[in-house]
Amino acid sequence: MTSTGASVSVRDLRFAYPGGRDCAPAVLDGVSFEITAGERVAVLGPNGAGKTTLMLQLNGILSPSSGEVAIGGTTLARDTLREIRRRVGLVFQDPDDQLFMPTVGEDVAFGPSNFGVRGAELQARVTSALVRVGLADAASRPPQHLSLGQRRRAAIATILSMDVDVVVLDEPTSNLDPSARRELSATLDALPATVIVVTHDLPYALELCPRALVLDGGRIVADGPTRELLADAAFMAAHGLELPWGFDPLRTPDPR
Repeated sequence: MTSTGASVSVRDLRFAYPGGRDCAPAVLDGVSFEITAGERVAVLGPNGAGKTTLMLQLNGILSPSSGEVAIGGTTLARDTLREIRRRVGLVFQDPDDQLFMPTVGEDVAFGPSNFGVRGAELQARVTSALVRVGLADAASRPPQHLSLGQRRRAAIATILSMDVDVVVLDEPTSNLDPSARRELSATLDALPATVIVVTHDLPYALELCPRALVLDGGRIVADGPTRELLADAAFMAAHGLELPWGFDPLRTPDPR
């Protein structure tokens, strides 16, 4: 089944976790948006807004109660799930949730090998993915011997080796020092894929993403230029968003 040709299309998405009380609100309650190919979009919102739940809908880890998710014109359904998971890569907040093989190279090879990639093509994908995240010399190293920033970049390599169209990251800057943060920014800025960043790190959202969606109470309450949203003090306060002390979004350079 096909839908709109947008890179990511979400239409009237609703989701409630099983076992909730009948009177409890849905975690996602009529979420709709489209993202074009190559865009970098931040998903912002207070704790409990439904951001991570939305992320898990985009490659079918969670299935909507109603509504539709489409990736590159293909609607997510039981018979398209394998293809969608090849095209959408999720990078979780804790890279150790994705790195479980004895070496980094084996971790990066794991995904494409499960899709039947073998031999020279598999090795080329592993090498290319590690070069793109600045870890060309790490293929034979155990993941636990890498720094947190390096492990986060290795986790990104595990989905780049799948040749994905969409990269979705959950709190990518969590616990990173300034140097690792800069390295991660450079990695993400160079990706040709559509990038969606779920984050509480508002300065980072402005640095990387020209556009932001704000999710609150399971609904999209704003969709627009990141700088304009962050500069609206009344809107920010109304939705539990707070910039670091002294940070002025109007004085920060535009995202590249």
